[in-house]
Parts: sequence; structure tokens; C-alpha cells
Amino acid sequence: MRNIKQPGAPVAERIQWVEARGLAFSFTLQAGVPLLEAARRGFAAEGFAGGVLNFCGGALGPFGYVMPALSKTGENAAFYSDTYRPQGITRSKLGSMTLGMRDGAPFFHCHGLWTEADGKASGGHVLPDETIVAEPFEVEAFGIDGATFTAEPDPETNFKLFGPVAAASTGARTTSRAFALRLRPNQDFAACLEDFCRTHGIARAKIHGGVGSTIGARFTHGGVTEPFATELAITAGAIGPGSSGTLEATLDVALIDYTGGIAEGRLIRGDNPVLVTMELVLEVLG
Repeated sequence: MRNIKQPGAPVAERIQWVEARGLAFSFTLQAGVPLLEAARRGFAAEGFAGGVLNFCGGALGPFGYVMPALSKTGENAAFYSDTYRPQGITRSKLGSMTLGMRDGAPFFHCHGLWTEADGKASGGHVLPDETIVAEPFEVEAFGIDGATFTAEPDPETNFKLFGPVAAASTGARTTSRAFALRLRPNQDFAACLEDFCRTHGIARAKIHGGVGSTIGARFTHGGVTEPFATELAITAGAIGPGSSGTLEATLDVALIDYTGGIAEGRLIRGDNPVLVTMELVLEVLG
């Protein structure tokens, strides 16, 4: 399996996780409001401090983003490009977001694909402090109670990364058992989730959110992304019994690599290792 050396030593526990309760719901992001604040308001209206969300479509402007890039200093396995600020309204095709806390304030980690006003198709990492909702659009959210994603220094990757930590209950209405997860580098995305579910007696689960990176990508439709640094969003995902009766993860994703190549499809199980991180929430269905 492909492997990228990280600047720090790997920690023993390869999945950071917290069990929580959760609720799936939808809400509309308000126009004229910073994307971060619009997302925060939507979760707060249901009593949640944070969680994850997915969206298809939407209009953003002003808009700021970065793409994956090679590290110029060697202090990280990969890094970010300079900031892009396209003029006009950018139309998002899809995206996934983790909403949590950084330095004591709300913050998000969001990846997606979009089309800029001049017709350029692009994607990457949305900047919370430079992005405004231009027109109202609906998102599918999953709020978590009893856990939160908090950005903390990660010596292995030399980044400040979102990871789940236990949190006091807010008393929000919940309907489901859930697990907030962060997958660490150099382990297969699907196999990691399958092993986690087996260990915790989970027979079926749905993935909500899903923001991170893989070392290139290999798809079931035969497509291959060779450049190793990507920014990835999960568009749909589940874990359940496969044709052989064993647990199998189905992971539909969209990504952009550091050369600007865009790819979408279902990842092959066993051949898609995590590059830096992968955050998501598992809703337990059985």
C-alpha cells in the first residue's frame, strides 16, 4: 500500500474517536452571512455546538480557498497553495464540512468542488474567514452531542488538525448512537472503518460529513489519481455486510489533487490510504 513519510512519529492509536449521540437534519444557509457563521447558526438552532454537513449546489461570494500543494519547506508531507479569491459568484457542485472549535472559537474544515464565475472548474479547501454565502442554499447536517471536533497540534503531521474530543451534553434532541472519528495517516480508508465497526460491534452504519485527504486515489470505475496530495470530500458512504457477508465500506468521494486534477467516484477497498487526516461521523444503524 502507498505510504508517505510524515514529519513526526506515528502514535499508537490510529483512530481518534469519541462515542456520542446525534441527529440528522437539514437547514438553509442564510445569504449575506459568512459561511462559518451561517453554519454555526444552523447547528445552534437545533441545540448543537457542532457536527458535520454535506451539500450539493450553493452560491458563494466573496470566496477564498486554497488547493493542495507540495511542501516547500519539508516541514509537512504536503501543504497548501497560495490563496485563490475568484471574482463574482462561485457555484459549488458539492462539499463536506466539519464544524468544531479552534482556539476557543467556532471553526470549520471544508472541502468541495465548484465552478467559478469565469467557468473554471476547481476545488479544494474553503477558507472560513474569507467566504460569504451569496444566495440561500440547503445543507444536510448531522449534529453531535457529547463530542466535538477541536483543532489541536498534531506532532505526527506537524499540522493543527480537527479531532474528536469528549464534550458535555448540550441537551439537544438526538435520535442515534454515533461515533466522531479522525483517521490518522498511512492506513487504508475503507479497511480502517471496517475494522473499527467490527471492534465496536457495529453491523451497519452511515457516514455523515467526511473531510480529509488520501494518497492519490484508486476508483472502482478504473480511474486513477496519481498525484499524491489531494483534498477530498465524501459524497456518500456506508458500512454494512458485503456480498461475502463480511463488513464492507462503500465510499463515494470527490477530490482535487495538487496539479488541479479533479476526480469523482467510489474508492476501491484496500488501496486508498489516508494522507494527512480524515474526519467523519458514523451514525450507527445496527
